Order: sequence, then C-alpha cells, then structure tokens
Amino acid sequence: QVQLVESGGGLVQAGNSLRLSCTASGRTFSTYAMAWFRQAPGNEREFVAAISWSGGSPYYADSVKGRFAISRDNAKNTVYLQMNILKPEDTAIYYCAASPLIIITTSLVREESEYDSWGQGTQVTVSS
Repeated sequence: QVQLVESGGGLVQAGNSLRLSCTASGRTFSTYAMAWFRQAPGNEREFVAAISWSGGSPYYADSVKGRFAISRDNAKNTVYLQMNILKPEDTAIYYCAASPLIIITTSLVREESEYDSWGQGTQVTVSS
C-alpha cells in the first residue's frame, strides 16, 4: 500500500478550471495504477478517471470525457487531474486511489475493490 494525500480542491465558478494533485509516499508509486473517484452529497462514490502505472491507457467516465485529463509524474510520486469547463454537477469530494493492477481495463478501473489505497479526499465546489 501507499499513503495518498490530495490537494488542489476549492470553490470555482462554472466554466473555469482546477487541477487536483495526489502525492504518494513510498518507493512503489510507479508500480501502481492510479485513479480519481468522486462522491457528491447523497450519491455513491463514482469513478472519474484512471491511468496505468506507465502513464498510458487513460480511462474516463463519460461525464468528464473531453473536459478532464489525468496524468502522472512518477519522479514526483504524483498523479494529477486537470479539470476544465467545470459544471455545478462536478461538485463533489474527489478521492485519489492506487491499485496494484499491472494491466488495466475499462471494467477493472471502475471497481473500487481493485484499489487498496485511498486518500482522504479534497472538496471541489462549482458554483453556477
């Protein structure tokens, strides 16, 4: 497992951008697939985006495709989520998660059970 700490959340107007960061402790970060999930009030936690250990094969939820971009810098033990054209429905607590999966697929990356490390979350609020 790795320890994960998210940052970069905040209050932003609709149409604007935010970049979330998730920094991991431990020397094994580069071997983990990484993902972002989010949970809005009254809703279940949902998948947002994922990226493989090598930085390839990004996957996105349909609701964010074309607006959000996930990336990672293994030298900095950090994964990012660039969020553009934000909408009020993007308001949620955003969680970073790490999975030991070597090969990721569209279905696997959406399964919370595949992730063994989670951050504490960072709040993103988008006003209309």
